[in-house]
Amino acid sequence: MNVHAIRAIYYFEMHRTWRTLMQSIASPVLSTSLYFIVFGSAIGSRMVAIDGISYGAYIVPGLIMLALLTESISNASFGIYMPKFTGTIFEILSAPISFVEVVLGYVGAAATKSVILGAIMLATARVFVPFEIAHPFWMLGFLVLTAVSFSLFGFIIGVWADGFEKLQIVPMMIVTPLAFLGGSFYSIHMLPPLWQKLSLFNPVVYLVSGFRWSFYGVSDVSIAVSVGMTMAFLLLCLLTIWLIFRTGYKLKS
Repeated sequence: MNVHAIRAIYYFEMHRTWRTLMQSIASPVLSTSLYFIVFGSAIGSRMVAIDGISYGAYIVPGLIMLALLTESISNASFGIYMPKFTGTIFEILSAPISFVEVVLGYVGAAATKSVILGAIMLATARVFVPFEIAHPFWMLGFLVLTAVSFSLFGFIIGVWADGFEKLQIVPMMIVTPLAFLGGSFYSIHMLPPLWQKLSLFNPVVYLVSGFRWSFYGVSDVSIAVSVGMTMAFLLLCLLTIWLIFRTGYKLKS
């Protein structure tokens, strides 16, 4: 394992975050804070409780998960796309490092940024909405697992994209709608029976449900199912990345 190569890529990506602090950290925190103010404090105080939890507190895990998904994808996709765009990807591919070390560097940095962002959002949410975390270790586990899984997914998008527009297509047109329809603002048990069954085909449901369980001990689906689905998605992303490097898809052409 070439630790020096992993460290070099990791530090480079992390330094880019500090150079663009407003865009990387401040902007998503500000956007999510507005959700906390509007939906948590203003509208939430007039909404009925869900599963015995105030509406403002109920949506906190969903809002954090929504930001975590989009930022993980954005950080990882942009990180690997820029070397492709500038042509420096060929220097990385010709260096004596394996694809595992490349992925660890880029995905590790993207996941780290997302976890830091999630921690800041947790602290920010506490300012606007009172809530408790029933299972802090599970909460941290879901936070890290989600950040890693969707950073891997973002890495795949960054390799696939051949223009800046494509970097935004999947997060804006697919992931964000799935997050809004995945129980971020409501329990799927509030839906009609048909829509409840259809919601189970939405992978974000399992992420939000598991993350919410770590806060309040309530969930729309079993915690074991949530962990299993998240792990399955992570393994699928790993397999896809392995195939990308094995075939050289959009990397060597």
